[in-house]
Amino acid sequence: MTSQPGGSQKSLALHKFLNKLLEPLLITALTMLVFVVLWQVFSRYVLQSPSTATDEVARFLLMWLTLLGAAWVVGQRGHLAIDLLSGNLSTKNVVTLQRLLIVLMAIFTMAVLIIGGISLVHVTLTLAQTSTVLQLPMGYVYLALPVSGVFMVGFNLCAFIQAKSEALPLHGEE
Repeated sequence: MTSQPGGSQKSLALHKFLNKLLEPLLITALTMLVFVVLWQVFSRYVLQSPSTATDEVARFLLMWLTLLGAAWVVGQRGHLAIDLLSGNLSTKNVVTLQRLLIVLMAIFTMAVLIIGGISLVHVTLTLAQTSTVLQLPMGYVYLALPVSGVFMVGFNLCAFIQAKSEALPLHGEE
């Protein structure tokens, strides 16, 4: 699960650290989601008494899994990329373009996921908004936004440092 990009030692160490934090969270969330959905199906069709909380738990786990998974893919540089423009540029210009795109992605991530996410968490906790079935404070559910944003910015920082001197390969390229 950990393909390590090249680059400076600090960048590599940060990338490894972020992966060591993120991968167990992803594995745990996916495992829990599988068991919750299996229990939901079992209780509905075998026990003939559907569990009321499993739908909500599965929905919240899927939200966390999706956002943390997106952060992991940022770290692996595995998102969809159109390299039509960069294919016609010199290596120096490719590095400049990559660094610009990394900065733009980090700014967007900070503005939307981190700042917007923290604002959403604050508002929902202040208003004491809770989930329907579990009565779980929704701020904890929405905490997935800033948490995944921090991971994404961290991975973008790694990519920015690595792109300092060389063009970064896309996921799957050698």
